[in-house]
Parts: sequence; structure tokens; C-alpha cells
Amino acid sequence: MTRFTYLDIVHHLLVGMGWTVGLSVGAFILGGSVGLLILFARISPNPFLQRASKVYIEFFQGTPLLMQLFLLFFGLPLLGFDISPLVAAMAGLTLFTSAYLAEIWRGCIESLPKGQWEASASLAMNRIQQMRYVILPQAIKISLPPTVGFSVQVVKGTAVTSIIGFLEVTKTGTMIANATFKPLMVYGLVALGYFIICFPLSAYAKHIERGMHAAHTHR
Repeated sequence: MTRFTYLDIVHHLLVGMGWTVGLSVGAFILGGSVGLLILFARISPNPFLQRASKVYIEFFQGTPLLMQLFLLFFGLPLLGFDISPLVAAMAGLTLFTSAYLAEIWRGCIESLPKGQWEASASLAMNRIQQMRYVILPQAIKISLPPTVGFSVQVVKGTAVTSIIGFLEVTKTGTMIANATFKPLMVYGLVALGYFIICFPLSAYAKHIERGMHAAHTHR
């Protein structure tokens, strides 16, 4: 049986936590970029783009993340594409994140008064100018709390990637627990690691939301 000291356990879990953070940040950045494209398609006046983006969003919101990872990791090799756990995990979380962020941001844009569109149109702005100078600056401010809040779901979603063999903190914890026969201590440390990452994000999202409510109240 492999012997682990407490320092060894903490060291390996910190390495796994590093992979968890890296995967979360990468998926959030890439998912945000793809989500922005899906958002523009979703609010486009083109009916085909609207329908295509709606199907995309409904598919990734309506199916479990685990199933999406299985389709990528086990399905693509059947088509001749060899894919590593890291690539499958990043791609799966990116697609999952993009669908939710696109819908969050669409809701923020549609929450703006219709008069904003009409007023900017009366100034002879085209749709791109309307989005750039009028709509997006206001929508970005509204979208901050739910966007930061959703980042917590992305971090916790990385735990699912352990199923396909990606060595993030949950997978690392499982391997150490099996080797040391100390699951309570190991998984307790894993949970503590997630809490250390997620709690500040949740608190920051609530802080932004309270600030926005306070600013709105004092108007």
C-alpha cells in the first residue's frame, strides 16, 4: 500500500486544485467568447440564426453535462478523432458554459426598455452602433451579478470531468482516498478547496447585486 503523509496529500490536492482552477478559467473565457457569438445570433433579425442558436442553447441546457462529456470523449474517437481527457473536458465545459452565458446575457439585453432601441434608432444608428454605444454598456452592468454567480457553477462543474479521467482535484482526491483508506479526511479537504474558490465568487456576486440595488434605490 502506498503511504502518504499529510503533506503529500495536501500537495497532491493542491496540484489537482490548480488543474481545477485552470480548467475553470479556460472554460469560462472560451465559453464566454462562444457565448457572445451565440448571443448575437440569438438576437439577430435573421430567423435562421435565431432558430439555430435557440436549438444550440436548448440542447446544452437540456442535457446533462456528464452526457455531453461522454459524447465528446467516447463519441469522437468512433469518428476517427483521438481526443484527450483535457481536450474533452475543456470542450465540454466550453460548450456548456457558452449556452448558459448566452441565455443570461440575452435576458439582460431584453430587460432593457424598448425605448433604448427606439431612441438609438431615431439617431440613425445601425444595429451594430446601437449594440456598441447604447445597449451593451447598460447590459454589461446588469449582467455582472449573474455572470459572476454562474462562474461558481463552472468551478463545481469541473468535478464531473473526473468521470472521463481528467486529473482535477476530485479525481485526485478519489485516487488518494483509495490509496490511503481515509475518504472522510481526503474528501473533506477537497470540499474545503471548492469552498475556498467558490465562496469569494458568490460573495462578490452578492456584493455587486447589493450595490446595484442601492444605486437604483437612491436614484
